Amino acid sequence: MPATLSYPGVYIEEISSGVRTITGVATSITAFIGRAAKGPIDADPDGPVIINSYGDYERTFGALDPAYTMGYAVRDFYLNGGAQAIIVRLYKGDAAKAKAKFKLSNLTLEAASAGTWANQLRVRIDNQVSKEVAGLYGLADTDLFNLTVRDMVSGKQESFLNLSVKESPRRVDRVLLANSSLLRLSADQKLPDEPPTAMADKIPDGSETLWDNDETSKPVSTQAVDSAALTNDKEYLGSEDDKTGIYALKKVDLFNLLCIPPDVRGGDTLTTVYQAAMAFCVDRRALLIVDAPTTWASANAITENKNEKLTNLGLAGPAARNAAVFFPRVIESDPARQGQLDTFVPCGIVAGVMARTDTQRGVWKAPAGLDAALNGVQGLATVLTDAENGMLNPLGVNCLRSFPLAGPVVWGSRTLRGSDLLADDYKYIPVRRLALYIEESLFRGTQWVVFEPNDNPLWAQIRLNVGAFMQNLFRQGAFQGKTPTDAYFVKCDSETTTQNDINLGIVNIVVGFAPLKPAEFVVIQLQQMAGQIQT
Repeated sequence: MPATLSYPGVYIEEISSGVRTITGVATSITAFIGRAAKGPIDADPDGPVIINSYGDYERTFGALDPAYTMGYAVRDFYLNGGAQAIIVRLYKGDAAKAKAKFKLSNLTLEAASAGTWANQLRVRIDNQVSKEVAGLYGLADTDLFNLTVRDMVSGKQESFLNLSVKESPRRVDRVLLANSSLLRLSADQKLPDEPPTAMADKIPDGSETLWDNDETSKPVSTQAVDSAALTNDKEYLGSEDDKTGIYALKKVDLFNLLCIPPDVRGGDTLTTVYQAAMAFCVDRRALLIVDAPTTWASANAITENKNEKLTNLGLAGPAARNAAVFFPRVIESDPARQGQLDTFVPCGIVAGVMARTDTQRGVWKAPAGLDAALNGVQGLATVLTDAENGMLNPLGVNCLRSFPLAGPVVWGSRTLRGSDLLADDYKYIPVRRLALYIEESLFRGTQWVVFEPNDNPLWAQIRLNVGAFMQNLFRQGAFQGKTPTDAYFVKCDSETTTQNDINLGIVNIVVGFAPLKPAEFVVIQLQQMAGQIQT
């Protein structure tokens, strides 16, 4: 009712419907962790970096390089249908002291990130400035200068006009921090009182002749250093409190899949890293994609000695519902080595297949089968027979197979709790991922409930909104059952929330669903018809 009824007449009041639409979260945002040639590192304020294409990755972290396996995994992700990725660049060593520096008279600049990539940068300064701009900022034209930087390998060039070392909107350190992907003011340099001396009297036009002379600043030292190889779990895990290493992902809002390719080609990711990553994925409602170790050369090698190699992964217990292992590794051509064939881990490919399946069919569809083709793959490191596949599938090892005409495909969809012996509720990847999707969506979509009066009107609103979300999934074919009653239920009433719960400030919501499970085994029964006898 309106607050004040002061005159005779008609009053209009808008009443809330009580409907608060719950929007489903993304299902295939994939996080990659590893070394790269350049780009923000995990400890930087602007890391991790969200990308939407492989071109984004190359611009920020460098082109394919055999020294950095993460780049190949990201490439495979996008080749197979990936959409959005989160990159965590790890750096072993003192990154702050591993940046190339450029001395420009009284001004010292440094590369935007650590690594020898910046040894190919060239910097120029000129004084062809605008007097009008100088007056606009209350500066003399002699206070301004132009700066141009060029990457001599990629040809990328950045130009910044009318910069100054004095306080103004064009102060050089602020402009570079906001707009340059190549340069920063050196961390150990204070702004000088006077602008740097011009190296040329005009702005470079980008031609090679202008850059291939002594009027450009090259790095003043060889201190630029690439990251050393990662050799222990601490270098991957970093600090949970400082949000470095794998815990840099705490800075991002959401990720669904996690890939940690081995640090060197032909190597293995440490089992201790996988164990910590699996526990982290449980906290973040994500799935860890595990690459088979190099010692898994055949099905027999995995199953011998009572499945010793599988046990040695140490990925067991309820948390293993949030992890899945794929075997074998794949053979691909390497553009960085003139197309030569080599062996690569499949984590990026599998993540891309999951993203593609989510888009085409939904997160409840198993990312496996003849439609789950492995794009960009020339072959598999180990060719499996049906019998060998039959040895591994009951253990929860997902196989990559190659079939005539279909080519290489994902041919398994079990979590690491997918062993027949365990009989786990979350045996299958699509069931687990659907549960994680519902959990994350409802977690975000019911935040409005906090501090609302805890009684029947609230419970009815909760049932309405959560029920609408589940009904939408039912209509899309996410659940078993012909009717909503068969497919799901939402319960929030005096039975789930007792008076004692109300006194404690608790409201309990119970949501159940009947998941679709993949048809792993298709049985076709044939019967020979006996000749019909006329009577």
